[in-house]
Amino acid sequence: MRAARVLSLLLLLQTRRAMTAAELAAELEVSERTVQRDVAALAEAGVPVYAERGRAGGYRLLGGYRTRLTGLERAEAEVLLLAGLPGPLHEMGLAGRALAARLKVAAVLGDAPGTVTQRFHLDAPAWFRTAHPPALLGAVARAVWEDRVLRARYARDGVARERTVEPYGLVLKAGHWYLVARATDGRFRAYRVDRFEAAEVGEERFTRDTDFDLAAFWEAKSAEFARSLLREHVTVRLSPRGVAGLRRALEPTAAAEALATAGDPDEHGWVTVRLPAESQEVAYDQMLRLGPEAEVLDPPELRERMALAAQRTATLYQR
Repeated sequence: MRAARVLSLLLLLQTRRAMTAAELAAELEVSERTVQRDVAALAEAGVPVYAERGRAGGYRLLGGYRTRLTGLERAEAEVLLLAGLPGPLHEMGLAGRALAARLKVAAVLGDAPGTVTQRFHLDAPAWFRTAHPPALLGAVARAVWEDRVLRARYARDGVARERTVEPYGLVLKAGHWYLVARATDGRFRAYRVDRFEAAEVGEERFTRDTDFDLAAFWEAKSAEFARSLLREHVTVRLSPRGVAGLRRALEPTAAAEALATAGDPDEHGWVTVRLPAESQEVAYDQMLRLGPEAEVLDPPELRERMALAAQRTATLYQR
């Protein structure tokens, strides 16, 4: 453990050229005293590292010194595929591996690595929400990473049940983590990680199905889930602006299905569509977003509710 940390410290100095003890401690997640001991160990090993005093001081390597110890381990190379997700990497407990891998790549590239990290960054969670990683995400991620059987207690609809699964992959969708795993019946399922009440990583490993495609499975599962929610249908007339705004007011699946039912526009450009919705309550909120660009024709109770909302709005603005 210490050897890996000392190597990371050396690569940091080689990449950044000068760093204070506080900066090194923050990067390596250790104390400044530990940094001082590690620097002393490097010096004893013959590495030309020295300290500069003063406000602009810090630790430096003697000019031109470069280490050849930059070989990537397999785990470090694999985690590089997730290098654009610093937050999720930390949540899964893989930040240490990612740092070591980035430093080794940086040592090979010299001054070049910052050109990528300063130009591209992926921020996965949705706007206007604080991401709180599930408490058991680290254990679940370790099971995925090591191909180990996972024994867990999973809660759904207020009922918790024991599950033994083969964890194939993790998906981060709109700030929520999902585990894709093969159940004991051989079928692949998706589980919300924040619904796990307990998780134990088993000693036994499982053999992966090499034909399984995580991205393809998730795409199909997402489409199936979106369609399963659309249990109601509403008939609506839309103005040209209403048609344009439909994709902003509805989920993509619902908007696409609604627009596919559109007939020929009338003399004013309005079209009639059959809109799938999760419920009348959801449809009410969606139609409010479109305002006067949409007229509900059916069902009657939703049309009456929209008429009442329009009257209340008109009264409010006539004051």
